[in-house]
Amino acid sequence: MSVPAIGLQHPEVRPKTGPISRWFEPAGMGKMSPGGAIIVYAMLLTWAGFVVFPLYWVLITSVKLPIAVNSGPFYLPWIDFQPNLHAWRQMFGGGALTETLKPYGNSVIIAAFSTLLCMLIGSMAAYALARISYKPKFGSIMLFVLSMIATIVAVGVWGVDWRIAAVVGGALFALLVKALSRRFKRAVGNGDILFWMISQRILPPVVTVVPVYMMFQQVRLLDTHLSIILTYTVVNLPIVVWLMYDFFMSIPVDLEESAQLDGATRIRTFFEIVVPLARPGLAATTLLVLILAWNEYLVALFLSTTNAQTLPILVAGMAAGEKGVQWWTMSVVIIIMILPVILMALVLQRFISKGVLLGAVKG
Repeated sequence: MSVPAIGLQHPEVRPKTGPISRWFEPAGMGKMSPGGAIIVYAMLLTWAGFVVFPLYWVLITSVKLPIAVNSGPFYLPWIDFQPNLHAWRQMFGGGALTETLKPYGNSVIIAAFSTLLCMLIGSMAAYALARISYKPKFGSIMLFVLSMIATIVAVGVWGVDWRIAAVVGGALFALLVKALSRRFKRAVGNGDILFWMISQRILPPVVTVVPVYMMFQQVRLLDTHLSIILTYTVVNLPIVVWLMYDFFMSIPVDLEESAQLDGATRIRTFFEIVVPLARPGLAATTLLVLILAWNEYLVALFLSTTNAQTLPILVAGMAAGEKGVQWWTMSVVIIIMILPVILMALVLQRFISKGVLLGAVKG
């Protein structure tokens, strides 16, 4: 007589899977299935094609003769058309070299200095909003606005010298604040200040560009690097404050308090402790502001004519030339225009990825 087996378990019977479902079974934890990998990489390659193709189109257009550009869409060098450096020689040969390099140098100077000022002033302002509690009186703010309006009216309408008007307006504001500040009760906080700063980006630039033009005309700074640098700095400053505020808020306050107990000033603490910890955010924000300043068109169009002309103005001028749109020379300028931004992105890639990820986690 057979004895039944006790405690023995039957082996687990797995359902049979078809050949298609096996393609979507992951090989292990944390790994993608073969079918999923094919779909994901196909989508990535498709998206990369959409992103890279315009750059490829500009590159091959820059090495085409005018007859090849106007004859039809040719995509493959040495197969569809014979490459030629005619456009490059046209832009960098003889007197055209000066006409090309001057706007290029202007763009480098203006974008570099405006980005540097934006990051220096904006990061310090963001750090102050993240660590210091401000409660300015609303009435004092309105007095400052009224003093500025009075100064602008005195200069623009009555023809008063702007230096005299600025001194008188500042003195008038100081006297009114000292006399009336105790009667003001309502105050604004850090959140109100931060929202007010970012609201400046909501305002369309075309609304303010005419007053800015008139202001620089009065102080005789039109068509200068300084006027465009200051305007770019003011326009992009709210973005730096808004982005860097979140990065500074994520840094523990204990490190700064320990440094201050050891005798470090707030400025020293900011540059030696906070800035190194916020390096990923600084890199990502710097690249964003640099791109905005490098590609700015409207402000440069109003504030520059010949001396401070930038690359976007040069490209727009090529599209409205007497000989029609010369796509081959325009492609050359576009290539040298996007090259510094690409190089900057490659240099800061390690910090940018960390900054973007940190910003995503905070959001």
